Amino acid sequence: MKTKFYDVVIVGAGHAGVESALASARLGIKTLLITMNLEAISFMACNPSIGGTAKGHLVREIDALGGEMGLNADQTLIQLKMLNSGKGPAVQSLRAQSDKNFYHRRMKAVLEREENLSILQAEVKKVLVEDKKVVGVETTFGEIGAKAVVLATGVYLDARVIIGENVRDEGPAGFMRAHGLTQNLIDLGIPIRRFKTGTPPRVLGKTIDYSKTEIAEGDTDIYSFSTMSDLDLSGQRPCYLTYTNEKTHKLILDNLDRAPLYNGVIEGTGPRYCPSIEVKIMRFKDKERHQLFLEPEGADTDEVYVQGLSTSLPADIQEEMVHSIKGLENAEIMRYAYAIEYDCIDPLSLTPALAIKGYEGLFSAGQINGSSGYEEAGAQGLIAGINAARYIKGESEFVLQREESYIGVLIDDLVTKGTLEPYRMMTSRAEYRLSLRQDNADIRLTDKGIELGLVKEDRKQRFLERKREIEELFALTKKSVKLDDTLRALCDKCNSTYPKTAIPLIELLKRPEITREAFCEFYDNFSSFKKENVEYLFTELKYEGYIAKEKSEIEKKKKLEKTVLPSDIDYNEIKGLRVEAAEKLNLIKPRNLGQASRISGVSPADITVLLLKIKSEKNG
Repeated sequence: MKTKFYDVVIVGAGHAGVESALASARLGIKTLLITMNLEAISFMACNPSIGGTAKGHLVREIDALGGEMGLNADQTLIQLKMLNSGKGPAVQSLRAQSDKNFYHRRMKAVLEREENLSILQAEVKKVLVEDKKVVGVETTFGEIGAKAVVLATGVYLDARVIIGENVRDEGPAGFMRAHGLTQNLIDLGIPIRRFKTGTPPRVLGKTIDYSKTEIAEGDTDIYSFSTMSDLDLSGQRPCYLTYTNEKTHKLILDNLDRAPLYNGVIEGTGPRYCPSIEVKIMRFKDKERHQLFLEPEGADTDEVYVQGLSTSLPADIQEEMVHSIKGLENAEIMRYAYAIEYDCIDPLSLTPALAIKGYEGLFSAGQINGSSGYEEAGAQGLIAGINAARYIKGESEFVLQREESYIGVLIDDLVTKGTLEPYRMMTSRAEYRLSLRQDNADIRLTDKGIELGLVKEDRKQRFLERKREIEELFALTKKSVKLDDTLRALCDKCNSTYPKTAIPLIELLKRPEITREAFCEFYDNFSSFKKENVEYLFTELKYEGYIAKEKSEIEKKKKLEKTVLPSDIDYNEIKGLRVEAAEKLNLIKPRNLGQASRISGVSPADITVLLLKIKSEKNG
């Protein structure tokens, strides 16, 4: 008997699950979040940080749409940095060092206070389906009725943890694994894969000799993840840098026969862009050293995360390896590094709305979809939660496009191209990086959040105030600056030629050599405006030509996106299509020509065939 009924049930309370649950509940849907352990809610099983290259973009976009990750990161950070600050604005990304325990506690409290949301500690064994339609879930304590289910199981499905010869059937950080749900998904015809990820050792801070390391301070003059945060960035805790060396590398190479990655113990496929230290050393044999970050795990603990030293080597080798590193000669390991294998689904079985094909009311988000990282999980969780809620309401699905968000790039890559290894977001994956900067995430997406109903009045008012101030800034640039000693001094400082006479401010600011810092040193035109809005102005002006070119390319590609492909089409029957293309198209069932053009194995010639077919049917 189903004794409880909900509109939406979320399975898993990691970074994907909490965003799904909050989105669904905040859209007025009766929602249940199920987790095997309440202590695992938003648990940072790997690095105690949020953001990073391209990942910071995702967090800012989650925030712009009304999600929680950015706000939680801001409220629990112990250090904040802007990565790639010496490079162009397209690749600059925020990264916060978070208080691991506080991050979990705060997110748990947010969930507990949320109206329309219930939380249950239990294990889900089955998704219950009748006539290809979700009707609930079966837990260890009985059945629960539901009209929609979001799978957000992370790395828990039939997980096993590997430390050398020590192999245990458990989830990350000693949590219980989920057993049984994988077989249920197989029975439903959902293709399953086996992936692997890992984490470095944690050491006791008081046993580190920081005098032998390099200090890495946070930034104090930058914006944060959430537009709702008003942070005082003084008093941040530092991180520290150290490096592997020849002794470290020799130790690893001499013990590869005991490395689970190389002796056959590990079967799952690991991440290419976040490899273990043994893979790094094998892949980059000429590199004399690899950088390691010593990152504090929180304000109430002396545990330190050795970023960059991910491994599954045996404990005794880990001890020697850590002690070979400068500053860690006497470091005490508190938690050994480990690899974790887990089951996930083939993301090609998903629609762009993160619904599982062939079933009504079944959605999936996060690492179960073959991605890696908290940020990728949170972004998918938000979209899956939105679409589960809209499914309940009988509303159309919400899909973000590649040209309007990193979230769109992430999901389109997964559901159109698939992945053979844990997928990580990178700026290089986005074709329109200058248009999709993290500093304009709210400008791009908050109107959508308002329309969805996720952006509440307080956030809406901040957004409108920012837009008003930006408009006022652009209006100021229409004024002219007279040629006087002040302008000459500015030009001299920036090695810029003098204008022949007064110059429109907009033309002066477009000069690449005229920086915001230099201009504000000589003129107070923008002194009453927020720094982040002034930075936005300078970026938009200096890259105006490039941004316009990107917008032109986007408009051209939109024509392909608007050419809809029927869902019931049999591509094997279309003459002129190559066999590989027909197979891939039948597998993925792209919604339009734009998506079809991005499928691996579908060539431009195949797209031309499809276009001609569509035109002939319209004319016929």
